[in-house]
Amino acid sequence: MGLKSVKDVGFIALQYLLPHHALSRLVGRLANSEIAWIKDTFIGWFSRRYRVDMSEALDPNLASYRSFNAFFTRALRPGARTIDSSAIVSPADGAISQLGPIEGERIFQAKGQAFSTLELLGGDAQMAALFENGSFATIYLSPRDYHRVHMPCVGTLRQTIYIPGRLFSVNQLTAANVPRLFARNERLVCLFDTAHGPMALVLVGAMIVAGIETVWDGQVAPPLTNSTPSRKDFSANPIQLEKAAEMGRFKLGSTAILLFGRNAIQWQAALAAGTPVRMGQKLGEQI
Repeated sequence: MGLKSVKDVGFIALQYLLPHHALSRLVGRLANSEIAWIKDTFIGWFSRRYRVDMSEALDPNLASYRSFNAFFTRALRPGARTIDSSAIVSPADGAISQLGPIEGERIFQAKGQAFSTLELLGGDAQMAALFENGSFATIYLSPRDYHRVHMPCVGTLRQTIYIPGRLFSVNQLTAANVPRLFARNERLVCLFDTAHGPMALVLVGAMIVAGIETVWDGQVAPPLTNSTPSRKDFSANPIQLEKAAEMGRFKLGSTAILLFGRNAIQWQAALAAGTPVRMGQKLGEQI
């Protein structure tokens, strides 16, 4: 999607000028507020503006949430999603931003835009080599979507890498016009061993995203201490997560990128940029 209006040009230009982290952290503090009039006003406006389907929520009562973030990361009621029994399922609700083959190290972002696995994975050449000529799927979570991220298949956590960065918006317009967007934003790389070979699930932060959490470490971004790259190895204390088990969540929306190695999986032919997906829906199968 190119720049079609003065408004679009202004939106992209403004993102380069805004203090990404200061703005996002300010919104984060408001989103964590438990003051009734603040959180109720924010939750009510948001649910109406984005037509949030609360019938899927474990608790459909908007007033019962202690903060906006508690509402935003709400759990689903049992049975709200069907988990496909095939190999690889969507880790999140959202829409396919792009998916397809990794051409060497090149991951397609949008027409005229791409980034490398080496950049995305924080410059780790050994990890990037695992996904050379592999497959990728980028899933965009819109504001109205369910914002917990789940396992596409059974996996054993090998390591994580927190990579600081900018917080550009990750919507379609920005993806088409900000070079190397997903390799520039703050993100958490999670590397798993699976029956289909190595798998990376990358949680990408974005403008106004107030936090990224995992089920094993809690809040990862923004870091509670400093904003420097950090790596954790789990080989001594492996964590195994079952298919469709929750692995993390976003406090306000963003993007999840899924990577598999060469000749590991094949995406569903019907999937393309813009296709809506739901957590548990079949994305692909083992080759």
